[in-house]
Amino acid sequence: MVNFSAGKSDRAPARVLTPACDAVREWVERVVVGLNFCPFAHREVERQTIVYQDCAATELGAALQAFADAASQLLANDQKETTLLVLSDGFDDFHDYLELLDYADVYLREADLEGILQVASFHPRYQFAGSAPDAAANYTNRAPYPVLHLLREASLERVLKRYPNPELIPENNCAEAERRGVGFFETVLSACKSRANNEA
Repeated sequence: MVNFSAGKSDRAPARVLTPACDAVREWVERVVVGLNFCPFAHREVERQTIVYQDCAATELGAALQAFADAASQLLANDQKETTLLVLSDGFDDFHDYLELLDYADVYLREADLEGILQVASFHPRYQFAGSAPDAAANYTNRAPYPVLHLLREASLERVLKRYPNPELIPENNCAEAERRGVGFFETVLSACKSRANNEA
Protein backbone atom coordinates (compact mmCIF):
# COMPACT_ATOMS: atom_id res chain seq x y z
CA MET A 1 0.00 0.00 0.00
CA VAL A 2 1.16 3.51 -0.77
CA ASN A 3 2.13 5.57 2.27
CA PHE A 4 0.60 9.02 2.36
CA SER A 5 2.55 11.71 4.14
CA ALA A 6 0.78 13.96 6.60
CA GLY A 7 3.08 16.95 6.35
CA LYS A 8 1.96 20.41 7.33
CA SER A 9 0.61 22.75 4.72
CA ASP A 10 1.85 26.33 4.66
CA ARG A 11 -1.35 27.53 3.09
CA ALA A 12 -3.73 29.48 5.30
CA PRO A 13 -7.34 28.26 5.29
CA ALA A 14 -9.65 30.08 2.92
CA ARG A 15 -11.80 32.74 4.52
CA VAL A 16 -14.68 32.19 2.09
CA LEU A 17 -16.21 28.74 1.75
CA THR A 18 -16.51 27.12 -1.65
CA PRO A 19 -20.10 26.56 -2.81
CA ALA A 20 -19.89 22.85 -1.95
CA CYS A 21 -18.55 23.56 1.54
CA ASP A 22 -21.21 26.20 2.07
CA ALA A 23 -23.89 23.66 1.10
CA VAL A 24 -22.51 21.20 3.65
CA ARG A 25 -22.28 23.96 6.28
CA GLU A 26 -25.96 24.76 5.73
CA TRP A 27 -26.84 21.07 5.99
CA VAL A 28 -24.91 20.82 9.28
CA GLU A 29 -26.84 23.75 10.71
CA ARG A 30 -30.26 22.68 9.42
CA VAL A 31 -30.05 18.92 9.92
CA VAL A 32 -27.16 17.87 12.18
CA VAL A 33 -27.69 20.73 14.64
CA GLY A 34 -31.30 21.56 13.83
CA LEU A 35 -32.45 17.99 14.52
CA ASN A 36 -29.81 17.38 17.21
CA PHE A 37 -28.37 14.39 15.38
CA CYS A 38 -24.94 15.07 16.95
CA PRO A 39 -24.79 15.95 20.66
CA PHE A 40 -21.79 18.27 20.41
CA ALA A 41 -22.22 19.90 16.98
CA HIS A 42 -24.18 22.91 18.24
CA ARG A 43 -21.37 23.99 20.56
CA GLU A 44 -18.77 23.75 17.81
CA VAL A 45 -20.94 25.66 15.34
CA GLU A 46 -21.34 28.44 17.91
CA ARG A 47 -17.62 28.48 18.67
CA GLN A 48 -16.74 28.37 14.96
CA THR A 49 -14.31 25.52 15.50
CA ILE A 50 -15.42 23.49 12.46
CA VAL A 51 -13.17 23.41 9.39
CA TYR A 52 -14.91 22.95 6.03
CA GLN A 53 -12.25 21.91 3.53
CA ASP A 54 -12.94 21.42 -0.16
CA CYS A 55 -11.36 18.49 -1.98
CA ALA A 56 -11.90 18.36 -5.75
CA ALA A 57 -9.98 15.08 -6.15
CA THR A 58 -11.62 12.40 -8.24
CA GLU A 59 -8.92 9.72 -7.83
CA LEU A 60 -8.38 7.60 -4.74
CA GLY A 61 -4.73 8.53 -4.20
CA ALA A 62 -5.29 12.28 -4.41
CA ALA A 63 -8.31 12.10 -2.10
CA LEU A 64 -6.33 10.09 0.46
CA GLN A 65 -3.51 12.63 0.34
CA ALA A 66 -6.04 15.40 0.99
CA PHE A 67 -7.40 13.37 3.91
CA ALA A 68 -3.89 12.90 5.35
CA ASP A 69 -3.20 16.62 5.01
CA ALA A 70 -6.52 17.48 6.67
CA ALA A 71 -5.68 15.18 9.59
CA SER A 72 -2.26 16.78 10.01
CA GLN A 73 -3.67 20.31 9.87
CA LEU A 74 -6.35 19.52 12.43
CA LEU A 75 -3.83 18.07 14.87
CA ALA A 76 -1.59 21.10 14.41
CA ASN A 77 -4.38 23.57 15.22
CA ASP A 78 -5.83 23.25 18.70
CA GLN A 79 -8.22 26.14 17.94
CA LYS A 80 -10.20 23.84 15.64
CA GLU A 81 -12.19 20.89 16.87
CA THR A 82 -13.22 18.98 13.76
CA THR A 83 -12.80 18.94 9.97
CA LEU A 84 -15.32 18.11 7.26
CA LEU A 85 -13.45 17.20 4.08
CA VAL A 86 -16.01 17.86 1.35
CA LEU A 87 -15.49 15.83 -1.83
CA SER A 88 -16.91 18.38 -4.20
CA ASP A 89 -16.13 16.77 -7.54
CA GLY A 90 -15.82 13.02 -7.10
CA PHE A 91 -16.92 9.85 -5.34
CA ASP A 92 -20.58 10.26 -6.27
CA ASP A 93 -20.80 6.48 -6.46
CA PHE A 94 -21.43 5.22 -2.92
CA HIS A 95 -19.30 2.09 -3.38
CA ASP A 96 -16.34 4.17 -4.59
CA TYR A 97 -16.81 6.36 -1.53
CA LEU A 98 -16.86 3.33 0.78
CA GLU A 99 -13.56 2.19 -0.72
CA LEU A 100 -12.09 5.62 0.05
CA LEU A 101 -13.51 5.44 3.58
CA ASP A 102 -11.84 2.05 4.12
CA TYR A 103 -8.48 3.45 3.03
CA ALA A 104 -8.97 6.49 5.27
CA ASP A 105 -9.42 4.16 8.24
CA VAL A 106 -6.29 2.24 7.18
CA TYR A 107 -4.37 5.51 7.02
CA LEU A 108 -5.36 6.43 10.57
CA ARG A 109 -4.17 3.02 11.79
CA GLU A 110 -0.86 3.13 9.90
CA ALA A 111 -0.20 6.72 11.03
CA ASP A 112 -0.77 5.68 14.67
CA LEU A 113 -3.74 8.03 14.89
CA GLU A 114 -6.25 5.47 16.13
CA GLY A 115 -7.60 6.68 19.44
CA ILE A 116 -6.66 10.24 18.49
CA LEU A 117 -8.77 10.83 15.40
CA GLN A 118 -11.69 8.98 13.93
CA VAL A 119 -13.60 9.42 10.70
CA ALA A 120 -17.36 9.59 10.28
CA SER A 121 -19.04 9.15 6.91
CA PHE A 122 -21.72 11.09 5.03
CA HIS A 123 -22.82 10.71 1.42
CA PRO A 124 -25.78 11.79 -0.74
CA ARG A 125 -26.59 8.10 -1.37
CA TYR A 126 -25.70 6.76 2.05
CA GLN A 127 -27.35 3.42 2.77
CA PHE A 128 -27.05 1.44 5.97
CA ALA A 129 -26.34 -2.26 5.47
CA GLY A 130 -29.59 -4.19 5.26
CA SER A 131 -31.73 -1.10 4.74
CA ALA A 132 -33.83 -0.21 1.71
CA PRO A 133 -32.39 2.57 -0.50
CA ASP A 134 -35.40 4.79 0.23
CA ALA A 135 -35.46 4.20 4.01
CA ALA A 136 -35.77 7.47 5.91
CA ALA A 137 -33.13 6.34 8.42
CA ASN A 138 -30.46 6.61 5.71
CA TYR A 139 -30.92 10.38 5.78
CA THR A 140 -29.23 10.61 9.16
CA ASN A 141 -26.01 10.16 7.13
CA ARG A 142 -26.99 11.78 3.83
CA ALA A 143 -25.27 15.07 3.05
CA PRO A 144 -25.35 17.28 -0.08
CA TYR A 145 -21.85 16.04 -1.02
CA PRO A 146 -19.66 13.11 0.04
CA VAL A 147 -17.88 14.02 3.27
CA LEU A 148 -15.09 12.51 5.36
CA HIS A 149 -15.56 13.91 8.85
CA LEU A 150 -12.50 13.95 11.09
CA LEU A 151 -13.18 14.10 14.83
CA ARG A 152 -10.92 14.30 17.88
CA GLU A 153 -11.70 11.12 19.78
CA ALA A 154 -10.90 12.52 23.23
CA SER A 155 -13.29 15.42 22.72
CA LEU A 156 -16.01 13.09 21.52
CA GLU A 157 -15.57 10.82 24.53
CA ARG A 158 -15.80 13.77 26.93
CA VAL A 159 -19.08 14.89 25.40
CA LEU A 160 -20.59 11.43 25.33
CA LYS A 161 -19.79 10.91 29.02
CA ARG A 162 -22.01 13.90 29.83
CA TYR A 163 -24.75 12.85 27.41
CA PRO A 164 -27.55 10.66 28.84
CA ASN A 165 -27.72 7.23 27.23
CA PRO A 166 -25.32 7.94 24.33
CA GLU A 167 -25.82 4.42 23.01
CA LEU A 168 -29.36 5.46 22.06
CA ILE A 169 -28.24 8.35 19.81
CA PRO A 170 -28.30 6.37 16.53
CA GLU A 171 -31.66 4.81 17.39
CA ASN A 172 -33.16 8.17 18.33
CA ASN A 173 -31.79 9.78 15.17
CA CYS A 174 -33.33 7.08 13.00
CA ALA A 175 -36.65 7.48 14.79
CA GLU A 176 -36.55 11.24 14.17
CA ALA A 177 -35.72 10.64 10.52
CA GLU A 178 -38.69 8.30 10.19
CA ARG A 179 -40.92 10.87 11.85
CA ARG A 180 -39.78 13.63 9.48
CA GLY A 181 -40.00 11.44 6.41
CA VAL A 182 -38.03 11.24 3.19
CA GLY A 183 -39.73 14.31 1.69
CA PHE A 184 -38.43 16.58 4.43
CA PHE A 185 -34.82 15.54 3.93
CA GLU A 186 -35.01 15.61 0.15
CA THR A 187 -36.27 19.19 0.34
CA VAL A 188 -33.43 20.25 2.64
CA LEU A 189 -30.74 18.48 0.61
CA SER A 190 -32.10 19.92 -2.61
CA ALA A 191 -32.08 23.44 -1.14
CA CYS A 192 -28.50 23.05 0.07
CA LYS A 193 -27.33 21.65 -3.28
CA SER A 194 -29.14 24.39 -5.18
CA ARG A 195 -27.19 26.96 -3.18
CA ALA A 196 -23.96 25.37 -4.37
CA ASN A 197 -25.12 25.19 -8.00
CA ASN A 198 -26.27 28.81 -7.99
CA GLU A 199 -23.03 30.08 -6.46
CA ALA A 200 -20.68 27.99 -8.58
